[in-house]
Amino acid sequence: MKEAQETIPHLFRCPISLDLLKDPVTLCTGHTYERSSIQKWLASGNLTCPVTMQRLHDPSFVPNNTLRHLITQWLQMSDQINPHCVSAIDSMSALRSKLESDEFSFGYKIQVLQRVKILYEESPCNSCLIQFGFLSVLLELVFGQTEAKLSQEYQEFVEQALGFVVTVVSLDQIQSLNVLMEESKLSRFLVLFSHGTAMVKISLCHLVEAISSSVQAKDLSALLGSSTELLHEIVQLLHHNSEASDAATKAIWSLSKLEQNIDNLVAEGAVSGLITYILNAQQRERSSIRVGMAAIEKLLVIRRAKEEVMNNPNGVNAIVKMVFRVSDHGGSESAVSSLISLCYDSVEAREEAIKDGVLSQLLLLLQSQCSAMTKTKARVLLKLLRSKWVEDKRKL
Repeated sequence: MKEAQETIPHLFRCPISLDLLKDPVTLCTGHTYERSSIQKWLASGNLTCPVTMQRLHDPSFVPNNTLRHLITQWLQMSDQINPHCVSAIDSMSALRSKLESDEFSFGYKIQVLQRVKILYEESPCNSCLIQFGFLSVLLELVFGQTEAKLSQEYQEFVEQALGFVVTVVSLDQIQSLNVLMEESKLSRFLVLFSHGTAMVKISLCHLVEAISSSVQAKDLSALLGSSTELLHEIVQLLHHNSEASDAATKAIWSLSKLEQNIDNLVAEGAVSGLITYILNAQQRERSSIRVGMAAIEKLLVIRRAKEEVMNNPNGVNAIVKMVFRVSDHGGSESAVSSLISLCYDSVEAREEAIKDGVLSQLLLLLQSQCSAMTKTKARVLLKLLRSKWVEDKRKL
């Protein structure tokens, strides 16, 4: 072994024992320790993270296999391992310390974060670096600064930090975002969404999308979906006709995957907001239009959502226009499914759809290169409109 001959990278040492990590485990705060050392710490009645002294909302820990693998490489193949990788790890450690320090301003930390981005992009082991607690540091800086004023300097840092978090967070790191289960951090999340810059709001929408797309963060998705303040802010973005509205649409679509969120989304005006988004997106050919249509389809499982569409003067018309689009068929299947749901038990919906040209739209769709499933649903809708038309005539 070359352990005695080499300078051990800082992040390969246990913060408690200062010895080389042999069985690294990571707490919910993102910091990694030797298993035996952290077990003794917790067994002594300590319910905080030894590095940050932050109270643990979850005292369990998980093996840090990425770090273990890298240490094994360093021990067994230090003559072959890319020296830039170990150098980058030590550089990242130094930069992380600067970010954690209260001695530096947010203006200075913006410069530090720029250096971190460069290291992340250039390092041959960038997939490993993020495992060393760096993501949790950024989350703490953004959502843990409950007393920080929303100064221009602070908001610039938050923009940069959130943009980086969105870039690097992946499904196996999504649990790091569970820190938002803490009341103070969720409160800060809402403050930033209400008063943050456009870029901050876009990044927060992306985080909502990531959280609600992961089964590992189901409880957090439910918590976000229960916040009427947050849902109201997201829905308002739908009316902006900008990149923010695209991000909001994806956030709503992801939140709607959890059935218990649907009632709250509809109550906060998501249906009307999505109709506005679709109409604006049709004019500009925005790529997220299919996501918006899919979100409406999800919301239409409840009666109130159907009523919202019917009460909106552009509701049925917006959906009919999505049935067939010359540029692509993105959203066609969701549009047809939505009309089936609306028209099945509503004479008004059927009359409105026919008046808005749904029949010609369906015929064009059937002649197009859309999927077999979409064509099947189009035939179902045509049959439904015809049979209901005959039935209505008989009643007259």
